[in-house]
Amino acid sequence: MKRIVTVTPNPAVDMTYRVQRITPGSTHRVATPLIRAGGKGLNVARVAHQLGFPVLALAPAGSGAASTEFKAELSSSGMPHRIIPVEADTRRSIAVVDTSKADTIILNEPGHHLSAAEWQCLRAAVKDSLVPGEGILVGSGSLPSGADPDFYASLVTLAHHAGVRAIIDTSGPGLVSAARAGADLVKPNHHELREATGEDDPVVAACQLIRMGAHRVMVSSGAAGMMMFDAADPAMYWHARLPYGLGGNPTGAGDAAVAAAATCLSEGISSPDDILRAATAWSAAAVLMPAAGEISPQYAELADQLIVTQKEIP
Repeated sequence: MKRIVTVTPNPAVDMTYRVQRITPGSTHRVATPLIRAGGKGLNVARVAHQLGFPVLALAPAGSGAASTEFKAELSSSGMPHRIIPVEADTRRSIAVVDTSKADTIILNEPGHHLSAAEWQCLRAAVKDSLVPGEGILVGSGSLPSGADPDFYASLVTLAHHAGVRAIIDTSGPGLVSAARAGADLVKPNHHELREATGEDDPVVAACQLIRMGAHRVMVSSGAAGMMMFDAADPAMYWHARLPYGLGGNPTGAGDAAVAAAATCLSEGISSPDDILRAATAWSAAAVLMPAAGEISPQYAELADQLIVTQKEIP
């Protein structure tokens, strides 16, 4: 079982409120929110750590009030991590879950600017954390303002120089540059895929990323399920979905899918349909949990219920 190293360049203090019913224009009384050190890469590491996989989560954090809260929660979690000191305070992300509708509103603050020296320190920490020929590197999430869109491409290069596979989950120009750098797997959702490629058809758009250089593309589409494209089999793709919809909190569902892909690769499981099955089940199991970064123990049961099909690419 190989260690999974995750990189979260734009972390957040995640605050999750649960409300019985959201009524526009009304005052709502809420219980104390669930507060966690968050960001997509940290969510990936939490899920893998929950299931007993060795992880190391890397993230920058400053010394402001939010950063202090961020670091304290991360320390109390018991998950192996390394903080890269920066000047900027940590942003906040607020999820408001309407329990009557099983629906969630998410409010994301933008990330703060990092200096060129701080970006270099983050890359150096990644390089120091990679064991040549061992492990999986996961780069996840948005980039803060002023960041080089090629940051994730540089992580792919670092990983490959160390003989390590790289999974990237981001959006916009960063997704395109990671594909061109030859990422072993990229995982956009269908909105991010359309934004990055300009293509409305997710099959056409995913094939574009494959032609750019991505080895595999995994696309999440909410209740419609997930698709997997493989450069080694350009005429086909795989699709997985549950035969019914799930209500709950979708925050972190995509991160659970990435965690599943990373853990499969860490165990030597490389079959596209096996990775897709695990990713779709873990993603669904994350929706059943109150906050991002964990999955329901029903993931194995959900995997057994999936409808997985192989389809020709037009």
